[in-house]
Amino acid sequence: MKSWEIETLTPDSLREYRNRNKEKDYLLVDVRQPWEYENGHIPGATLIPAGEMESRLYELPADRDLIFYCHVGGRSQAAAALAAEGEVSRKKIYNLMGGIMGWNEKVITDYPKVEIFDKTQGLSDLLITVINLEKGALRFYETVQKAAPAQIADVFMDLAKAERAHARTVYGYWEKTQTDMSPPPFDELFESVKGEVLEGGMPLSDAMSQLHSLKGSFCLNLLEMALDIEYSAFDLYRTAAESADDPGAREAFFTIAQAEKAHMRILMAEIPKCG
Repeated sequence: MKSWEIETLTPDSLREYRNRNKEKDYLLVDVRQPWEYENGHIPGATLIPAGEMESRLYELPADRDLIFYCHVGGRSQAAAALAAEGEVSRKKIYNLMGGIMGWNEKVITDYPKVEIFDKTQGLSDLLITVINLEKGALRFYETVQKAAPAQIADVFMDLAKAERAHARTVYGYWEKTQTDMSPPPFDELFESVKGEVLEGGMPLSDAMSQLHSLKGSFCLNLLEMALDIEYSAFDLYRTAAESADDPGAREAFFTIAQAEKAHMRILMAEIPKCG
């Protein structure tokens, strides 16, 4: 691929691209400085500063689309050109026109809390951690459902059910790792985990305190809080997938990231109900 074969994405076309593609099919690369990334980044983006791009070029996957962005588009255009000229990917290479300044959707502040996942652990323990996070999300949404205005209460019960379904999906991956013992049934295992941390890394106790301190339009602010949690969860799982060494863990993280993205759409569709 030559540098002039780089394709341009507008913010709208990037949103459309992300809606129709699976998480494991592309890599979103933020080429700004670490402090810029910490101050705000597009959910799911991997940080590779432009100054490190040439030395880290072959860390980029060959079998996935690459999408580069920066503050307004200049640094990412140069990074995309390096990737194209280095022929590191057999897939497409994109640059986000206007960078994060043109991106008018939610951005995430701080780094994804990937320390939740201890990379020294084996796959089995990593998957138990994910099940524990899903339990935390379920506990949160069950509480929210009881406090929510009637017009949006059902969506939180649906999300609670979805978190349990996600945990069951991860249990299927985990069950395959249990070669030396008979694993407990899903319900027994799920009951045994505490669920004291949400998927984005927020302690459940902090989320409960935040819930009870919401002011103004409770309906809108509740949806906004839930969106913040889902965006953070998507960011965490997407980043964890990129850094996972085990193919099974990577597949599990990508699967859950895809599901968190669907949750965002569900919550956003509820906003008109708040009036």
